Amino acid sequence: MVFEVRDLWPEMPIAMGALKNPLLKYAAHLLERWAYFNSAAVVALSPGMKQGVADTGFPHNKVAVIPNSSDNSEFKFNLESAREFRQKRPWLGDDPFLVYAGTFGRVNDVSYMVKLAAELKRRDSDIKILLVGDGQERGKILELALEVGVYEHNLFFEKMIPKKDVPALLGASAMASSLFIDIPEMQVNSANKFFDALAAGKPILLNYGGWMHDLVEKNNCGLAVRGKPVSEVAASLDNALHDDRWLRDAGLRARRLAENYFDRDKLADQLIEVLERAALGEQYDFSAIAPITYL
Repeated sequence: MVFEVRDLWPEMPIAMGALKNPLLKYAAHLLERWAYFNSAAVVALSPGMKQGVADTGFPHNKVAVIPNSSDNSEFKFNLESAREFRQKRPWLGDDPFLVYAGTFGRVNDVSYMVKLAAELKRRDSDIKILLVGDGQERGKILELALEVGVYEHNLFFEKMIPKKDVPALLGASAMASSLFIDIPEMQVNSANKFFDALAAGKPILLNYGGWMHDLVEKNNCGLAVRGKPVSEVAASLDNALHDDRWLRDAGLRARRLAENYFDRDKLADQLIEVLERAALGEQYDFSAIAPITYL
């Protein structure tokens, strides 16, 4: 048996208050431990998740870290599709824009973009922000945007688009973003939108800490802004999105990460090897299949 950690990891629902009953919390942790210790191997989506598994007493060498992946062929930059995306949205013009594409949920902290848009407006910046997606917080965020005067001034909303159209969206943008509330349980996540941005060769803005924050800082492939005042972030964003050389180089570094470490085919091969060796019942160092060489 092989388990993927997110299938049974109880820390997020506990941290978010979705799992409050002490007996249910205890039962969730029992189920988590039972699953690990009855598995030949465990697949964790991040180094932090691996540590969480090891904290239960499960052997380190039976945990492979295989994060979400970058579809490098699908998200390869296409100038024509990027131009078409802009042409369908006259309000974009030639202005640089920052995009968030994902869920508008409690954990996603998309209201951060409203605050950022307000600071950019105060600076009289031409940068626009596009929020694409849906979720339970969307209405509240739209109301906040209206309240502070950024709705359809420099902050725009679109409903969720088909996955096949996301490469054009990212291709047209100057920078992508990944947003979460900054709690320890979220810092170990493995967000698809992060790896899509890398595959698209786009710098990425992150407002939370953890391994992806460290990856962005180490490789200078975006803006890692955890804990910084929004006014300071707006200034950094304004400078970055008007620096063509930095945008080009940061995008190239992002794409290089996608190709060298997070290519979907490479990670799929690692997962297949974990499954095959687990099926054989071998005593094997599964951690060696997917070494964490990118941190």
